[in-house]
Amino acid sequence: MLLAIDCGNTNTVFSIWDGEKFLCTLRTSTHHARTADAYFTWYSTLVKHYGIDADITDVIISSTVPRVVFNLRVFADRFFGCRPVVVGKPECRLPHAPRVDPGTQVGPDRLVNSAGAFDRHGGDLIVVDFGTATTFDVVAHDGAYVGGVIAPGVNLSLEALHMAAAALPHVDVTKPQKVIGTNTVDCMQSGVFWGYVGLVNGICDRIRAEYEKPMRIIGTGGLAPLFAQGEMLFDFIEDDLTMHGLTVIHDYNKKAEIV
Repeated sequence: MLLAIDCGNTNTVFSIWDGEKFLCTLRTSTHHARTADAYFTWYSTLVKHYGIDADITDVIISSTVPRVVFNLRVFADRFFGCRPVVVGKPECRLPHAPRVDPGTQVGPDRLVNSAGAFDRHGGDLIVVDFGTATTFDVVAHDGAYVGGVIAPGVNLSLEALHMAAAALPHVDVTKPQKVIGTNTVDCMQSGVFWGYVGLVNGICDRIRAEYEKPMRIIGTGGLAPLFAQGEMLFDFIEDDLTMHGLTVIHDYNKKAEIV
């Protein structure tokens, strides 16, 4: 039984995979000072609450926050007696090596999303992930990550706007009824929502033109379903793409051990 851990800049997600399906998904805020004992106290309490009998034998970690990896390694070793696979480390093998400039370190989340998307949809893809940053990952015909785009995340942009302009309030992200706002909140919501619809459309159009092949667009991240309401932005929406990618990479490493 596999425990897949995705540590992002804002949240850390734990999912238990029994080989066929995810038994549960647990979410906590990312904090570099959280100890292995604190992780286990939180994890075991929720697993017990949901009544899940999870005999974890393997752990895989993807983290965009390097400072948390040490305590997650200790967590896996101390409480499950296993050495975790950490995406992005030399000992973690990838089904398809990225093709980027020499010396470039690709974010683990982008490698995982590429692996998951290719496994489900094949190649020639654009994966749009609405996280702390909004990322666009280009997956080639053979499954390799070949580059992409990084833009500020939706909530990050809203927070920056609120902090930089004292007169502007903090607003929730939602689809406005009209483009032209008639009050401050409506104006801000319209700017964020339709601005990001334009961002996704514009960048994907430019990627397709540069790539010179038909490409399908995969949306993922918590806000992907919301922005799909704007117009036909995505061919598919995958709410568990990162976790699926972690299972794909884990399976690949297990098979490599056998060989």
